[in-house]
Amino acid sequence: MNTSVRLWLCWASLMVLSLGTVWSGAAGVVVLLAMVKGWVIVDGFMELRHGPWKWRVAMLGWGLVVLAGIVGLSA
Repeated sequence: MNTSVRLWLCWASLMVLSLGTVWSGAAGVVVLLAMVKGWVIVDGFMELRHGPWKWRVAMLGWGLVVLAGIVGLSA
C-alpha cells in the first residue's frame, strides 16, 4: 500500500476513534479505544510493525501497563 494512503488511513482511524471516545463517555469504552489508538500510532505512524520486535513489545506493552495501573487504582 502507498505510504501516503496508509498514513491517511491511520489519521482517519484516529479521528474516528477520538470521536468515539468523546461520544461514548463510558469509562471502559474510552480505555479500550485509547488502547486501539495507541496500537494504530505504534504500528501506523511510528512504523514499528517493521521494526525490531523488542521496541514494538515495549511500546505496545506500555499501554497494558497503564491499563493495569488504571484498573488497579480504580478497584
